[in-house]
Amino acid sequence: MKMILPIFVLSLLFSSSYAALQDFCVGDLSAPEGPAGYSCKKPAKVTVDDFVFSGLGAAGNTSNIIKAAVTPAFSAQFPGVNGLGVSVARLDLAPGGVVPMHTHPGGSEVLIVVQGSICAGFISSANAVYFKPLKKGDIMVFPQGLLHFQINAGGGPALAFVSFSSPSPGLQILDYALFGNNLPSELVEKTTFLDDAQVKKLKGVLGGTG
Repeated sequence: MKMILPIFVLSLLFSSSYAALQDFCVGDLSAPEGPAGYSCKKPAKVTVDDFVFSGLGAAGNTSNIIKAAVTPAFSAQFPGVNGLGVSVARLDLAPGGVVPMHTHPGGSEVLIVVQGSICAGFISSANAVYFKPLKKGDIMVFPQGLLHFQINAGGGPALAFVSFSSPSPGLQILDYALFGNNLPSELVEKTTFLDDAQVKKLKGVLGGTG
């Protein structure tokens, strides 16, 4: 786990230049999250535990259809990053695991491979494709909002840590956006050029209806 430290260093590269009016704004998780994040917890109620997160040391549960698990340390789990423009997460990929095409509308991402091999890439808004197999110690950046993916490219488990330029980067997985909801199959077929059987098969796999 000696590779965990660099991810926090990388996070600092993403930090925005704030003319801070206060030292920090620990998120008040008892209040709803707004477009600018959580409201600040009263300073008298802030403790050192608000600035420490211990959830990235254990592997996530990869017993799912994509054989992958993401353990986030975003503002909702780690209130100390609220308002600071940074967050981190752990990515576990079992053999055959994949994080399908997805986007983070709220921030850019840096990934560092700690164990195994991961094929990762993204697609630009001009539809240029950038992908490469990554090994232990390799780092790749994914610009904000662009579709990107990660695939376990080895025969054993893979582990990576990721840093985001937002305390709440958001997530939309393309496959689930198309086939994991109640968007009528007819509309999916027209917008994807897939036939009815293919759409219904994918909806069945990903839990969609309609």
